[in-house]
Amino acid sequence: MNDSAHPALGIGICGLGTVGGGTLALLRKNKDEIGRRVGTELTLRHVATRTPKPDITAGIPTVSSDPFLAAEDPTVEVLIETMGGYDPASGVIERALQNGKHVVTANKALIAEHGNQLFKLAASQGRILAYESSVAGGIPIIKALREGLAANRIDWLAGIINGTGNFILTEMAAKQREFGDVLAEAQALGYAEADPSFDVEGIDAAHKLTIMASIAFGMPLNFAATYTEGISHITPDDINYAAELGYCIKHLGIARQTAAGIEMRVHPTLLANNRLLAKVNGVGNAVLVHGDAVGATLYSGPGAGADATASAVVADVIDIARQCVAGAERPLMPALGYREQQDLPLLAIEDIAAEYYLRIPALDRLGVMAKISSILEGHDISIEAVIQKEASGEIVPIVILTHRAAERQLNRALSQIEALDDVRGCINRIRVEPFHGEAA
Repeated sequence: MNDSAHPALGIGICGLGTVGGGTLALLRKNKDEIGRRVGTELTLRHVATRTPKPDITAGIPTVSSDPFLAAEDPTVEVLIETMGGYDPASGVIERALQNGKHVVTANKALIAEHGNQLFKLAASQGRILAYESSVAGGIPIIKALREGLAANRIDWLAGIINGTGNFILTEMAAKQREFGDVLAEAQALGYAEADPSFDVEGIDAAHKLTIMASIAFGMPLNFAATYTEGISHITPDDINYAAELGYCIKHLGIARQTAAGIEMRVHPTLLANNRLLAKVNGVGNAVLVHGDAVGATLYSGPGAGADATASAVVADVIDIARQCVAGAERPLMPALGYREQQDLPLLAIEDIAAEYYLRIPALDRLGVMAKISSILEGHDISIEAVIQKEASGEIVPIVILTHRAAERQLNRALSQIEALDDVRGCINRIRVEPFHGEAA
């Protein structure tokens, strides 16, 4: 029973898969606690699903197969979109906003690639489009960036934001297994899809990084500008050489504000073993954020799954419901954190500078290392460490760790090195990140 002076708030859910089903279950399980925290009852009014599930939708007034019906339903005040994909999700969200409903979505791809238009529509309608669950599952990183760190200038952020990739690299390191074998296991365990490209090629992480960078630096969403590189070229040898040098390999999303512009990049990264992110293994997610006042703060937890993601979805619903109960005429949850700054330049990957790990397949001949060193020196790239094992065949891998260098210069140097008669095959390059300012 609703004892509040404010009438119960009608909730609709579009999509009843893993996240939608988890959201429905959580709204029911914690109904009384949520109502106490909000100040009124949240009532499920409409569920739209193409796969009928009468065992979990019993008692809901309207269950349909058309999500647009939920977007039109006058008894629904907050619509939850958990269908995923672009179509019909985009149209459903637009219809709901046009009909004066607040919207909560877990759709990272839609927000990253079409969020600018959707947020503009939400603002014109005086409605909220909330999206905490679109990044890092149950970790409240959006709220941390938008609220908890609001007094800070964000210098950089870096995250393990795809559990599938982290699981694969963790297993490869722990058990000396090849990428393909661990990927097959991840698919069997349900961590990876039948088509794993979004996870292992970094697209999923790039969507999430795009959203976080937009909030952190106050700029429009720009997924197209995010450099994306996968992990399929990482081998157990790379992991072992990295360990010998005191590093591990993680698939990171990195965004950094520099004097030249904004870096947004997803790629395998060497991390010193004493760094905070180096300790996050398995399917776990973590985001490290450095603010000018607070320093480095780490947010870690489950990045996917029904319960974790539902926790973030329902938290957004609660935020919206509290504003409705308070009688706010305009939403108090800005789309991207604060006023957008249109003039921030976005850097191409060639314009960044980093330290680098290089694995060079070379013939076991006298003077090869001298030729490689000469080329690197000619491009102002200095060497920090070298590993050169005894040859077990015709080819011996030469592993080099460089000091900080411009990526554009490194590309030119690698082209010359690969052209040497003594070098056979492609050079494996992995960027190294020291994350200065982070406490170990």
